[in-house]
Amino acid sequence: MLQAHGHLIDSGLLSQILNTILSKGADYRITSFDVGKTPEEVSRLELELIADDEQVLEPLLNALTAFGVFEKSVPSAQMIGAEKDCCAPETFYSSSNHRTEVYYKKKWYPVADQRMDAAIVYDKSADSFRCVKLRDLKKGDKIVCGSDSVRVYPTGAQQQKKGELFDTFAFMTNSVSSERSVDSSVEKIASEMKRLRDSGEKTVVVCGPVVVHAGGADALASLIRKGYVQGFLGGNAVAVHDIENRFFGTSLGVNLKTGEVVAHGHTHHMRAINKIYTAGSIKTAIDEGLLKEGLMYEVIKNDIPYCLAGSIRDDGPLPETVNDMIQAQSEYAQIIKGASLIIMLSTMLHSIGVGNMTPSWVKTVCIDINPAVVTKLSDRGSNQAIGIVSDVGLFLRALDERLN
Repeated sequence: MLQAHGHLIDSGLLSQILNTILSKGADYRITSFDVGKTPEEVSRLELELIADDEQVLEPLLNALTAFGVFEKSVPSAQMIGAEKDCCAPETFYSSSNHRTEVYYKKKWYPVADQRMDAAIVYDKSADSFRCVKLRDLKKGDKIVCGSDSVRVYPTGAQQQKKGELFDTFAFMTNSVSSERSVDSSVEKIASEMKRLRDSGEKTVVVCGPVVVHAGGADALASLIRKGYVQGFLGGNAVAVHDIENRFFGTSLGVNLKTGEVVAHGHTHHMRAINKIYTAGSIKTAIDEGLLKEGLMYEVIKNDIPYCLAGSIRDDGPLPETVNDMIQAQSEYAQIIKGASLIIMLSTMLHSIGVGNMTPSWVKTVCIDINPAVVTKLSDRGSNQAIGIVSDVGLFLRALDERLN
């Protein structure tokens, strides 16, 4: 006997559950279905699985777990110790980014550090469960195996307070927005950012170099200066081109005021890197008065936690760039911890990376001129991402103006 609770009809989860059962070669019988009649009430579903082959049931149960389905009679969690570092038992439960609980010692335990693609480890000393990446497993760790004792809460099944960001323009998800809807989105995001700042909550920006190329760096710097951003994530390139712009007025050698290619402008980003190396670091360049304004200037002067993750494409890279991929991932995860809103600005690589480590209940907005970026985010499990198709420079300038 299986059951599921939540906003099953409005979210479309009911049809997904039933269609999954049929697509896997099984059938079902609904034994009880209580429909929530108000936005505050949840629906409650109970059903039996019917299958000619028992081998169909186990993979089907694993598939249904992702929709918040769990067995009515739940066994206590089965845990197996890791035989060596970085290695989980063959049957380990691989986590999703949805809120998760584990049944153990006759009660449900919430899982901490929720993220996708991790194992769930039991800490006996703290009597708690948490998500741990495979690379961080230690010999002897007690790891949850199988899905029988696990239940998840997909975002769509959970109640959203009326007026929340998701509620107000979730209809735009994965759609190409018109100019009118972009204006409406600016209004709603501005309102949410102000609410979060005033209530002491955390907004994190994930930023690509297109923000500089498109003329949005000053607007984003203004938002940071006014206290609307509490974390900044990007790569080497966004910092390089922001600094190039401050020293030479160009980005990738293009004059940002005239749009013209400057003679020998292709060397400007290297000359900018060289100036920072000569100073010793971006921070030293700021302290010595060499770098007097800009995006990185505001990040560092306002003591905003940040990480610039390196890649194989980087020139330089800048002294502050984190070139160890594992370290960069860890720093990203630490900065987004506790975030209420994540805004992704024209960077497919870093947006998908951040999406992989972000719980599904964190409001996520992705602004990009390319609608495929939002689609790829959803395809990789970040279904909470709301997509706004717009020139990121125009969007940031409108957002800053609205919050001015």
